[in-house]
Amino acid sequence: MNQVVFPRGADGRRSSSAFGRAVVADALRAADPAAADAADHEKDWRTGYLPHFRALAETGDYAVAAAGLNSVHQRIRVDRDGTDIALDASFATTAPPPPTFTVHGEEKPERELVIPYGKELLSGDSLSRRLDAWVTGGVIEASGAEMVREVAANPGWLDLSDLRLVVLGAGAELGPLPAVLAWGGTVVGIDLPRRELWERVTATARRGAGTLIAPGTSPADAGLDLLTDLPAAAQLLLGVEGRLILGNYTYAPGAAYPLLSAAVDALGVHVAGERPGTALAFLATPTDTFAVPADVVAAASAQYRDRSAAARITQLLSGGRLLQPHYPDDGTPGIADSLVPQQGPNYALAKRIQRWRASLARQAGTTVSFSVAPATRTRSVTSNRLLAAAYAGAHMFGVEVFEPATSNRLMAALLVHQLRNPRPAAAQAWTDEAVGAAHGGFWRLGYLPRTALGIAAARGLPAALR
Repeated sequence: MNQVVFPRGADGRRSSSAFGRAVVADALRAADPAAADAADHEKDWRTGYLPHFRALAETGDYAVAAAGLNSVHQRIRVDRDGTDIALDASFATTAPPPPTFTVHGEEKPERELVIPYGKELLSGDSLSRRLDAWVTGGVIEASGAEMVREVAANPGWLDLSDLRLVVLGAGAELGPLPAVLAWGGTVVGIDLPRRELWERVTATARRGAGTLIAPGTSPADAGLDLLTDLPAAAQLLLGVEGRLILGNYTYAPGAAYPLLSAAVDALGVHVAGERPGTALAFLATPTDTFAVPADVVAAASAQYRDRSAAARITQLLSGGRLLQPHYPDDGTPGIADSLVPQQGPNYALAKRIQRWRASLARQAGTTVSFSVAPATRTRSVTSNRLLAAAYAGAHMFGVEVFEPATSNRLMAALLVHQLRNPRPAAAQAWTDEAVGAAHGGFWRLGYLPRTALGIAAARGLPAALR
């Protein structure tokens, strides 16, 4: 057995909190020793993690990313039959590669970019008008709208048959598997061995025009668990012909998520080392901390200055706890702090590991697709009653929460653009993260999101309970 696990502490326990605290402190130490010490001495990591992740955004750049990932790889272990070994050493195996089966689509490939939106199918002029509306409403950044327009104007880019897109998290609602298969591409799908999941994924493949390659012999025995089957996943990928695009669309609840992000990161490093030219793809969550450019700060600050009398009264009656300004000092870059406490430090760290790898890979000359995705009504979100309520009421603050079908095609279009138009790394990593962001309005919200989402949740609770 090869089980990815947290390191043991001095007391012999494997603690996700101790691991998260140590990794964040190690990362911060590369730029701000005082901030590192503050993280290292945080007594209650589960509730006190927020300012330390903000510090990562304030100090974060390539050195911080490198220190953070180095800490992850040094600390995470693999329990191999009762003995802990290094994560990166777990790929040494003499076992044969797993079998695979193939599903071919039965439809003709789509040769026009179409994005479902409510009851509409956006394309051509209707898509352009919607992109304009999203930019005007502060839902996506202008750079993202322009990227989607370029994909629409170059429909030949949708044909990804020259690539092999690996979708880790094949059943993910925001993953590009349905779109790429509809466009006629080849997808290598990896996800947990759950029959109902693979029946859904293979049905999607048949409705498409491309080719799905999956581990197993049929949907009945398909799948790999990346927390236990990491060497097998590596062998499978190294046996796939063609240029690989390794896309991380995985999710796991609780403490399993940072373990999964660490495992996928090690898998990417290993595969890229064996297969030079491998590209990487990631989706970031808008409920995180990001450094953002001056125009974002200006728009949000203007919204705050123009807040209604009711908002001012609410702020006053709450003693300043509610509706705090998002960017109180108008600095450049500003810090878009959209962390949601209910998601917890494990979720925040898992997403940060992915962001660190995206930055360092681009700096090293690797083709990277990285996009901030909008808030979306996925199953994992709607299963959390409080988040579901907050999302249902978020429109009152100008935040648009997307349906999965819309986010899926929108983010797949941004993936296509970045694969067809790779760009070199910027001098500062945060400026790359801001390109093409489709944050749903979180960045340009006048209020610090977590001081407004409680009000949104109260407004949206009836809808969330339906």
